[in-house]
Amino acid sequence: MKGMTLIVKKTTQLIGGMIFMYGIYVIVHGHLTPGGGFAGGVIIAGSLILVTLAYGGDFMKLIKEEAGTTIIESLATIMVILIATSGFLFGTKIFFNNFLPKGVVGHLISAGVLPLYNVFIGTEVAASIFIIFLSLVIFKEESTQ
Repeated sequence: MKGMTLIVKKTTQLIGGMIFMYGIYVIVHGHLTPGGGFAGGVIIAGSLILVTLAYGGDFMKLIKEEAGTTIIESLATIMVILIATSGFLFGTKIFFNNFLPKGVVGHLISAGVLPLYNVFIGTEVAASIFIIFLSLVIFKEESTQ
């Protein structure tokens, strides 16, 4: 997989970063607007897939990237579990308890632990979808050789 034409690569350089930033925006503002961790994670994975398709498999060393993405996915899942169980330590012995101050309604930091869940779920979803894509590409590369 060598990549696409120069026009596609330059367009991907311009658009890929904006798509990635929009995914981060959707994740961070998920408790204020429609969206959140899952939707933002899918958008981020889409930007990573776009870059991989434009530049080809040799650009990212796909097998090494798949291993790194698996580690990121596992760490994000562990963080969600740790935040969920930390309600036992800092709250009223309730799973998924909000132990942070709620803040002012409508402000970015206004939902307690919900934005933290959005960030780690978005990371986990982006890594999972990118792993699925990389697995399919690696399988195709190995089957054609």
